Amino acid sequence: MLFEHGTDCGDAMPISKFKATCLAALERVRKTGRPLRITRFGRPVADIVAPSATEANRDWLGRYASSATITGDLVDPVGVDWEALPK
Repeated sequence: MLFEHGTDCGDAMPISKFKATCLAALERVRKTGRPLRITRFGRPVADIVAPSATEANRDWLGRYASSATITGDLVDPVGVDWEALPK
């Protein structure tokens, strides 16, 4: 099937079947990357496409790596004399 918005081929599903299997259909689109066209009485209602992988989505865990600098000792107190500290 050739979608009007692009050249990528995808699958079509009646809206009643999509309603019954929504989560599985969305997971299939996410895993395969193939778009899914939802139809009602044979006419297109919606196209479901996988999100494009942006930099933020690909590597959110290390997004801010090397963006901060440590300027002092992290273990020693910040120049404060505490009475509880041994001298």
